[in-house]
Amino acid sequence: MATQSSPIITIFRGFPETGRYTWSPFVTKLEARLRFANIPYRTEPGSIPKAPRGKVPYVSIQDGEQPPQTLPDSTLITKALIESGHTEDLNQQLTPTERLHDLALKALLENKLSFYQNYERWILNFYTMRSKILAALPWPVQVVVGNIVYRKVTRNLQGQGTMSFTEEEISTFREEIWESLNAVVAEAQAKQSDRDGPFWVWGGERPTEVDAVLFGFIASGLVCDAAPASREIIKGYPALVNYARRIHDKYFPEYELWE
Repeated sequence: MATQSSPIITIFRGFPETGRYTWSPFVTKLEARLRFANIPYRTEPGSIPKAPRGKVPYVSIQDGEQPPQTLPDSTLITKALIESGHTEDLNQQLTPTERLHDLALKALLENKLSFYQNYERWILNFYTMRSKILAALPWPVQVVVGNIVYRKVTRNLQGQGTMSFTEEEISTFREEIWESLNAVVAEAQAKQSDRDGPFWVWGGERPTEVDAVLFGFIASGLVCDAAPASREIIKGYPALVNYARRIHDKYFPEYELWE
């Protein structure tokens, strides 16, 4: 729960739809994190050119009489809310080893799996991704901007190292991560089999910071049409789907559920 009156928060999601999960795991991660803390917010599409670091999500925070503050990056936004006292650190009760495990799993998702997913979305399924992300633009502009985005994503994946592997190798890496995630979630589910509502990845009574991240990656993977392989992998693991479904039912009941 928030420790003081909540600020007025607007999340710019990059997508015009409301009441639905977006294709971005980082948007859903941030929404889940705010809902875990019972912090109200509203959503707007926003604009990539206006985004502080050229990506979504970003937020506008109106805190009391202070001028609105615009913040980028889901992790930095959460840190700012913790530092301002509007929410607690979900990991504050963890031991140093448990904190490291939480941070390591977060890094696996955000700094490894996300690159493999970008490869699947922007390289293997470019046209599906372009038509969704750039839907608000006129067709000729979609083509021009789409090519710019493609080149940028390719450069990033080359610099990060993903593009040095073959398509088959990247697919194997992606599948191995989801298999490992399922094993951890299935173990947590078994430990908490007698409880109603959400269960958490480390088997505790409350979520940790990584639960928001994992939920974001599962939910976005289940709704993204530009990542059909990832969607089938996730759907093939009942523990992962059950984990996400329970969080959805409690924290996102008004959102359209993935098929």
